[in-house]
Amino acid sequence: MRLKDCHNFHDFRRLAKRRLPSPIFNYIDGGADDESTLRRNTTAFDAVDLVPDVLRGVADVDLSVTTMGQKLDLPVYLSPTALQRLFHHEGERATAQVAEEFGTMFGVSSLGTVSMEELAKKHDIPQVYQFYFHKDRALNSSMMAKAKESGINVMMLTVDSITGGNRERDLRTGFSIPFRLSVAGMTQFAIKPMWGINYVTHEKFSLPQLDAHIDMKGDALTIGRYFTEMLDPTMTWDDVEKMVAEWGGKFCLKGVMSVEDARRAADIGCSGIVLSNHGGRQLDGSRAAFDQLDEIVQAVGDRIDVMIDGGVQRGTHVLKALALGAKAVGLGRYYLFPLAAAGAPGVSRAMAQLKAELVRDMRLMGCRSVAELTPEKLRTRPR
Repeated sequence: MRLKDCHNFHDFRRLAKRRLPSPIFNYIDGGADDESTLRRNTTAFDAVDLVPDVLRGVADVDLSVTTMGQKLDLPVYLSPTALQRLFHHEGERATAQVAEEFGTMFGVSSLGTVSMEELAKKHDIPQVYQFYFHKDRALNSSMMAKAKESGINVMMLTVDSITGGNRERDLRTGFSIPFRLSVAGMTQFAIKPMWGINYVTHEKFSLPQLDAHIDMKGDALTIGRYFTEMLDPTMTWDDVEKMVAEWGGKFCLKGVMSVEDARRAADIGCSGIVLSNHGGRQLDGSRAAFDQLDEIVQAVGDRIDVMIDGGVQRGTHVLKALALGAKAVGLGRYYLFPLAAAGAPGVSRAMAQLKAELVRDMRLMGCRSVAELTPEKLRTRPR
């Protein structure tokens, strides 16, 4: 199987599985506990049907949206995700390159493997810095200050990860950073030698957003211990309100799921929220973001930008979210599998396919712009 044989999300996933050692593939692919929320994130879209209009004379389609004060050419953005150079040696450099190619927003994670400063200097597109709330308040302030100096447009605080989820696939393989692999896990690396060759012959793996602040080498913190030991489970709304004021710009909370929390985010001055369950990697059994979207848009959509991520595999998934009022839709695994499979060419191919799907689906819906996607275009199937 080669890149040219990849025509949808599942093809890219299969190619990534062929190329990645099993522990790394399963780190991307897996979720928490029984992975019920991971599966529900995608199947939730099936409960709602699109109702197209015909004979609308749709020639040109405008896919542009504005969210968090950022004008995007596409209604999707590349969500901040961790450890990208572990999946492919180009990592976030490939992600940023493709985001610029398609005129959309992308984000760098606190656990990113390329510095936000480097990418902000190189790419003139809206950029998000996704960070976690640490016990060390001075560290939080320092990271925000560095983001502001780098020209980051949007600060995105993840609020659903005050402790790490129970990702049992990682426990079985021994996956961690630094590597603490089981014998079975080491065997999987041995049978995928090209990954290992690329890993050792390119730039040394690092976490530049954290390296200046936290020692994560040698006997230092694994990713799991980072979540459980460095992050602050006592974080409150008062803490976040102070951070919003300190940042003084577009501030977004990622991981909001309840109407009450959405209202609170608007009350303390947040510009946006991302409805998200962290890709099913945190609280298993939690509700799919798409299932919460309508309720939250109805409650706060006139006060705050509501975005959504989780489980998106098709252009029609994006259209359904937009019709319910999402300002934009975040992609995660959708671009990570193509990145792992082929670097920048893989991500570019996946995004080109998604753009083509969106244009085709909009024409079939009889919609010339995203603004014409309204709740009236949807029907919920009886359960």
